[in-house]
Amino acid sequence: MNSVIPRHSLNLLGLIANPVFVAAFLSWFLTQIFKVVYGLMRGKLKTPRAILLTLFWKTGGMPSSHAALVAGVSTAIAFDDGISSDIFVLSLCFALIVIRDAMGVRRSAGSQARALNELGRELRVKMGVHYRPVKEVLGHTPAEVTVGIIVGILIALCCSLLL
Repeated sequence: MNSVIPRHSLNLLGLIANPVFVAAFLSWFLTQIFKVVYGLMRGKLKTPRAILLTLFWKTGGMPSSHAALVAGVSTAIAFDDGISSDIFVLSLCFALIVIRDAMGVRRSAGSQARALNELGRELRVKMGVHYRPVKEVLGHTPAEVTVGIIVGILIALCCSLLL
């Protein structure tokens, strides 16, 4: 009997043992943990809610978990399939797009948000207009992206050697 879902696609243990998946997950998760530790040390995270939001949802900050994740994926694929494989080329193109977006488009949106919030503060002070500030930290600096890339590469290297 033919099944709609191939039998091999339901192998959850195969997924969590896959070095590419492990490298991607650990690259993202460890950078998010670092953001929590860094935020706690700087006194910016004061509630359990703030810690959980930073761990699972917050974007921006040091290091870039976006850059770490895509660098980890590309590096793990390079070790697993080689740099001449189609899947590596695809992952590298994807990584470059994500990294460019993190530093470019999202960073520009953050700059626009700062300007909008300043305008909102002025309207509140001068005219009594209620304004709810928008999120300003959206993108990454080149240093945040560079550290994220290094973390992703190192974690993928460890995963590829150990798994």
